[in-house]
Amino acid sequence: MISKTIEENKDKVIKLFNNTSDLIIYEFEILSEEKAMVAYFNGIIDRIILNEDLLKPLKQDLISPWDVRSTVYISPIVEITKFEDIILPISSGCVILFIEGLNFAYNINLAKWSKRQVEKPTTEVVIRGPKESFVEDIVVNRTLIRRKIKNNNLVFEDYVIGEQTNTSVSVAYMVGIVRPEVLDEVRDKIKKIKVDKILDSGNIESYLIDKPKSLISSIAYSEKPDIVVSKILEGSVAILCDGSPNVLTVPNLFIECLHSAEDYYIRPHLATFLRVIRLISLFMSITLPGIYVSLVLFHQEMVPTELLISIAGQREGVPLSSPLEALLMILFFELLKESSIRLPQAVGEAVTLIGGLVIGTAAVEAGVVSAFMIILISATGMAEFVNPKLRELISISRLIFLLLGTIAGLYGVTLGLLVGATNMVSLKSFGTPYMWPYAPYNKEGMKDSIIKTQIKKLNFRPKVISNKDSMKRNERIE
Repeated sequence: MISKTIEENKDKVIKLFNNTSDLIIYEFEILSEEKAMVAYFNGIIDRIILNEDLLKPLKQDLISPWDVRSTVYISPIVEITKFEDIILPISSGCVILFIEGLNFAYNINLAKWSKRQVEKPTTEVVIRGPKESFVEDIVVNRTLIRRKIKNNNLVFEDYVIGEQTNTSVSVAYMVGIVRPEVLDEVRDKIKKIKVDKILDSGNIESYLIDKPKSLISSIAYSEKPDIVVSKILEGSVAILCDGSPNVLTVPNLFIECLHSAEDYYIRPHLATFLRVIRLISLFMSITLPGIYVSLVLFHQEMVPTELLISIAGQREGVPLSSPLEALLMILFFELLKESSIRLPQAVGEAVTLIGGLVIGTAAVEAGVVSAFMIILISATGMAEFVNPKLRELISISRLIFLLLGTIAGLYGVTLGLLVGATNMVSLKSFGTPYMWPYAPYNKEGMKDSIIKTQIKKLNFRPKVISNKDSMKRNERIE
């Protein structure tokens, strides 16, 4: 319990926070000469508001300890009666005010953190459309969403997760559009998270995902507010995590992985063309090495004679078999990709240039790999970067298809495609079929699948995500 004496409260606060050096305790007297004390952490509060709007009125104008709310014009001011209840507020940037003779304390929010400004997105770059991205501050991220949805049906539900970190998490949705069963499942899974630390939305994703061992994630993420807002308005649930610039959205559909925010700001025929390119790139990035190995080892008759002679000529003197050659180049490409991403930008660009040109050329001239294999893996790598949201699926599946092609040729590759397609059709994301609108087939959903229809004709939200009878427009379509 909060003591009525300042000295006892001071000792308790110091002991509670283990005498940490960044804990500031300031004692003073109010106008009526009662002793008072404020406790806060240095560096995470607004010192100007503390001095001008809190301490100054208390010293000059506070006649009675019971008149704090009528003297200090800071909102909100919350009363705390249990001593352990000051831990989370003071760690979150609040100032705790103790006054002699009161058996409770005042919790005053003066949080002011150092935070990154809203900037251009780094992973979801667009030529046309909004060019702002989320930051690591959950308050700013909620504001970015609220600025685009000026509607009373937009709701944020707040949670605190992490036994040690006490990380703020918000669930955002639209009342009347979101499916109640999806929202309830999200709530239940978040409430069941019992862990010491939550530092990023990726930590939450591992607890929400339906099938953790699957290569396909049932949860989408984005750093662009317009993408998240679009999904919320279609019935999805967004999960924001303090300290993370990526916002999770559920349910997740396969077709959304082939979409870009820019598709809705450009002409439909161009958007359709780009979506077809992304689909072809996905197929290439996964199966191209496996198909090449299959043709070279088992199905030479399917390769044009001139091309087969060219490949054989280039492989003359290469000591490695085609599967090992492909595996070596894929591993080299993964090393090159990781090094360029992890290193500082200037150094990473130099590593990419040296690795891609100098080492690749030297490997061909030394006879370690063939020139055709360099071209093949380069095309595979470029195709992978077209679909960055499917990076995990592509990287692992490429090796699986290479193994299948080495063992069983095109029959193995075909079998892999059938098994993969069957798995994708059977997957569900929070009760929603992952392959909708293809399986199950939905005519209205096909208008915004690979083929992009004009926005004015997209009158219905995805029925598997939003409430039934939920329409984008007020008028009924005859």
